[in-house]
Amino acid sequence: MRSAPSIPREAIAEIVRLTTQEKPANATHWSTRSMAAVVGISDSSVLRIWHAHGLKPDRIESFKLSKDPNFGQKLEAIVGLYLNPEDQTIVLCVDKKGQVQALDRTQPDLPMKSGRARTMTHDYRRHGTTTLFAALNAASGKVISLCQQRLRHQE
Repeated sequence: MRSAPSIPREAIAEIVRLTTQEKPANATHWSTRSMAAVVGISDSSVLRIWHAHGLKPDRIESFKLSKDPNFGQKLEAIVGLYLNPEDQTIVLCVDKKGQVQALDRTQPDLPMKSGRARTMTHDYRRHGTTTLFAALNAASGKVISLCQQRLRHQE
């Protein structure tokens, strides 16, 4: 029984470097086939190396940095409340979700029957937007909510 040929460490390092630091010509990210063609190994070997190093070149995560000049101080103050709260301190988080889309299916759902799953249409009819305000009473576990048609300072 033959063992699989091992890939030199230099080749593995080059695959990791190319994947993380360069883009292929005429593409947004590397595929296993395009990488394999460049480095001269099989695409399944490229895939094994990517898995071993936790690389997923087809996935993109985005973020946005705050332009607030006091962002660092605010971040430290908030994280400090969670990591090192003073005695008898409670930390509350309040948020609003403005302009929630009010959607409805274009046709009524068909109920589940014997031998058939519940069905519904794939498309929606839009009924404008609504604004949802919500809070959690931590002592009782009760959620307090209010939907408003508009988002103004009065609401």
